[in-house]
Amino acid sequence: MDVKKFDLNIEKILEDWEVFHAIREVIANALDEQLLTGTEDIEIFKDRNDIWHIRDYGRGIKYEHLTQKENDEKLKNPYVIGKFGIGLKDALATFDRRGVKVLIKSRFGDITLNKSEKHGFEDIVTLHANIFPPSEPNFRGTEFTFENVSDEDIIKAKDLFLRFSGEKVVERVEYGEVLKKKNETARIYINGVKVAEEDNFIFSYNITSLTKKIRQALNRERSNVGRSAYTDRIKSILLSCKEKEVAEYLINDLKNFSTGEMHDELKWIDVQEHAVKILNAAEKVVFLTHEELINSTSMVDEAKRGGYRIITVPDNLKERISGTKDIEGNIIRDLNQFYKEYDESFEFKFIPPNELSASEKRIFDQTDKIFSLIGGRPRVIKEIKISGTMRKEFGSFTEAVGVWDPEKGRIIIKRDQLATVENYAGTLLHETTHAISGKGDVNRDFEKNLTQIIGIIASNALKGDL
Repeated sequence: MDVKKFDLNIEKILEDWEVFHAIREVIANALDEQLLTGTEDIEIFKDRNDIWHIRDYGRGIKYEHLTQKENDEKLKNPYVIGKFGIGLKDALATFDRRGVKVLIKSRFGDITLNKSEKHGFEDIVTLHANIFPPSEPNFRGTEFTFENVSDEDIIKAKDLFLRFSGEKVVERVEYGEVLKKKNETARIYINGVKVAEEDNFIFSYNITSLTKKIRQALNRERSNVGRSAYTDRIKSILLSCKEKEVAEYLINDLKNFSTGEMHDELKWIDVQEHAVKILNAAEKVVFLTHEELINSTSMVDEAKRGGYRIITVPDNLKERISGTKDIEGNIIRDLNQFYKEYDESFEFKFIPPNELSASEKRIFDQTDKIFSLIGGRPRVIKEIKISGTMRKEFGSFTEAVGVWDPEKGRIIIKRDQLATVENYAGTLLHETTHAISGKGDVNRDFEKNLTQIIGIIASNALKGDL
């Protein structure tokens, strides 16, 4: 039989590699060929003689593929696993050293391994590939068969690939994929091959867009790649996410910020902020600090009644999100924004004077007389309106009894203030002070004008006695 010997130029390398490391390289090459050719899924199976098979349905291996050189086709495709042809030679050397009998079959030939003297250097023995004519000239793809490979080796090798790990994609973005962890330990994959593990990550990740730092960190074993190499890319993946499911995981983990038991992704403030932006766009939520949650119970209750979900966030995150927009361009709803939206959506229920009760109308008809106590109605006040409903005040979120509306030049007073002259007059003059001063409550100018009005009323009341 015509046999050609192909010198692999390998003596002893990678002595720490186990059989499953070598199986990993064969699987990686099969997956790359499937990706590049768009052919059927690869097959990994054991026959009745306990021989393991790994087969793809691509173009078929040639002896030229056993050389170590850059593969232009793979270099141009960002999603393949291998690049340089090193992994296959490493795998063959490991099989030989570990006593695994290998047969490689394609339409271009059958390949086995043996050791032989190096041509021209009889004192050096290297690993050679024996190239036989194809036993099946019409064979489609490439098939590796292995004797003396355990089921455990196959299981361990397959488990290094996302394809076989059982981890599901939560969201796919341009830089990679966010994966739901299969167990407590998260995995970091690069183009579907595991390169690291993380004990304190919420998700596993598959990086499909490699940075220069990642390329430099990838060693021949494709294992134990340090976090510093892939941190930036994982951030990019998370900051590109838009799915509510991703945000929910992150936001729920924020609950642990006070105890310091958050997962590591939540220690990145920009990831926290992005989670808020996704969730704000996805549903009715209000983001509050722990202090606001305690001090604004009425507003919190109102928000809950309105169908809003309350999310507690750290103070530093609250500062970052306040006034900013979510992924759909909406203002993020913190306490201030919630009140603003409430205020803008509120509609008064005005009561026409002819619909007031007789006692209410008698008190309302005293309006000009009350104004006369301070020298008449100020010009800035165009009208007085009575409403059955009132806006709720920020903070306490209780209904106000009176409101000054500067845009329309009107004072609006809650209907129940017409129960007594004392209530109506007090509210009317209080809002008049806002109109005159142009200031809100707890303001020096407002207090000054209020004091002045009280003084005028007292002076007028005492005129006849002085």
